[in-house]
Amino acid sequence: MITSTANAKVKRLVSLGRKSKARYEEGVFLVEGVKMFQEAPAEWIREVYVSESFLEKNEFNNKKQVYFEMVSDEVFRKISDTQTPQGVLCVMKMPEYRLENLLEQTKKHALFLVLEDLQDPGNLGTILRAGEGAGVDGVIITKNTVDIFNPKVIRSTMGSIYRVPFVITDDILKAVTDLKAGGVTVYAAHLDESKNYDLQDYTKPTAFLIGNEANGLKRETADMADHYIKIPMSGQVESLNAAVASSILMYEAARQRRIEKGDTKR
Repeated sequence: MITSTANAKVKRLVSLGRKSKARYEEGVFLVEGVKMFQEAPAEWIREVYVSESFLEKNEFNNKKQVYFEMVSDEVFRKISDTQTPQGVLCVMKMPEYRLENLLEQTKKHALFLVLEDLQDPGNLGTILRAGEGAGVDGVIITKNTVDIFNPKVIRSTMGSIYRVPFVITDDILKAVTDLKAGGVTVYAAHLDESKNYDLQDYTKPTAFLIGNEANGLKRETADMADHYIKIPMSGQVESLNAAVASSILMYEAARQRRIEKGDTKR
């Protein structure tokens, strides 16, 4: 059992939780909680740490039969990113996805989200979770977006990080060009000369462009879109949270596709 917060493993885990540079150098990230461990793809798991009190109070369901190391409660509080740790922490291998592969796998009914420079961890995590619910095929994220492996983002995904493919790009214009070359119609959430979002046809391959929370999409990015769309507002509301707006668009696409398939169940 590890009992010292000065232990080299503990210092490494703290660094992985706090520094994106450390995560990318090793190609790993951290997840916390029993649910996140149970849902994790076995091939992603690299290390597992369990607190002493968790093992005293619970039977550790280790169906994946992975080796785990016990740590004192003090050590677990040190390596945890939460105020009330559950007592299970895993080091996971970063997955790798390629846009061309995602396009090949989803040619007929592709649905993508392209996120430009989002900064709020909760927004990004919620978008991945909502994306899974809406059936998106992938999320494309700019390099200047908050790190998707940030523990706060991971926590907000509620496990969707395991199931929603994502691509991190340092050239969003090329990514959008590749989408369009793959037959995907691109819609920008934008106020200029926009049509209401629910008047468009999203039954064909579709991608939505969502911009930074404060500044929206950059002009050159918005100019890449085939169409501008907006979500009409009542009252004095000028805009919606990025995660809310993304969810509305993704679920509208999902609704239209259900109707096209003849699924009209309520």
